[in-house]
Amino acid sequence: MKTIITYGTFDLIHAGHIHLLRRAKEMGDHLIVGISTDEFNKLKNKEAYHPFEDRKLILESIRYVDQVIPEYSWDQKIGDVLKYHADIFVMGDDWKGKFDFLKDYCNVVYLPRTEGISTTEIKDTIQNKRKD
Repeated sequence: MKTIITYGTFDLIHAGHIHLLRRAKEMGDHLIVGISTDEFNKLKNKEAYHPFEDRKLILESIRYVDQVIPEYSWDQKIGDVLKYHADIFVMGDDWKGKFDFLKDYCNVVYLPRTEGISTTEIKDTIQNKRKD
């Protein structure tokens, strides 16, 4: 069995998230998704629209996702790769090079992002509509 692991906030799920999860799942048999806890988001000065438990529920309902785990810190990735025997670590290519330190433990793959869509743009559009 080949295990794939990826991480993110996964707030305001959109087609780009689904494409990334589908492509990650196609690389193996078991896809684990680590999602940032609300506390970790605060440390990153980031605020999710949906609370952790709702984001977890949404991810668990996506057919490509086999397991959802909480992400508490930047430093837990090596431990998770070892704990879950991950063969491949997957992230969007906007993170290219940032997780190469994991190459000592598993394969690292950076997937191209879906063009024309991002959570940040969606949040900015919502904010701008509220101002109008």
